[in-house]
Amino acid sequence: MADMPPILVACEYSDTVASAFRAFGFAAYSCDLRPSEGDRRWHIQDDVRNHLQASRWLAMVAHPYCTFNTLAGIRWMYHPEDTALPQPDRRRHPKYPNRMRDFLEGALLFADLMPAPVEFIAAENSKPHGLAMSVLGRPTQTVQPYDFGSPFTKGATLWLKNLPALVASHTKAQVIEQHGKIEARCHLMPPGPDREKERSRFDPAIAAAMAEQWGNHILRTRAAARTFVSLQLEHAA
Repeated sequence: MADMPPILVACEYSDTVASAFRAFGFAAYSCDLRPSEGDRRWHIQDDVRNHLQASRWLAMVAHPYCTFNTLAGIRWMYHPEDTALPQPDRRRHPKYPNRMRDFLEGALLFADLMPAPVEFIAAENSKPHGLAMSVLGRPTQTVQPYDFGSPFTKGATLWLKNLPALVASHTKAQVIEQHGKIEARCHLMPPGPDREKERSRFDPAIAAAMAEQWGNHILRTRAAARTFVSLQLEHAA
């Protein structure tokens, strides 16, 4: 696949998704403000918005920061005494007065990524709250690690552009039969300075499914486009 541009995995430092695409045969770089935990030759340490030039990337998988977008975190957005009030009338949470500002900053990053000049785009977040969806738009699908054989729950909600929805390779029953149970990995993590970092880790089984299913789709789409161009040139001659 040396004749193709590389794939960009935005807002990733773990190398989980980028390495999965490389294992499938693509050149794939991660990009994040933090240094890579993987092969640094395939990592750009910078704001990804500085690297979205037209024709530079074959596809992009993005993991924009989602702490302030998630349904689980909506209770920290507003004052606990104002839950019955209309949203415009609610006060900010006394412990987190800047939560709305932080949410809007994250939403702006998401909004910058989806219209990037890249043919194939997937953005991934945890399940968003209603306010987030009013900015991010409705997602295409939500998948779980157990959909692809991993015995854990941690929903990955996806917004897709020119990419098909992922197709599960396993049923929940099959995973339980093989592993004995399915665990909520995030909820089992003890408190500590690295808890947020560890909770945000992407499941390798979903990453492998992305590389295989979307990689095949991209290859088929490009092959069809080349065939179409060749036919047009033959007719023109």
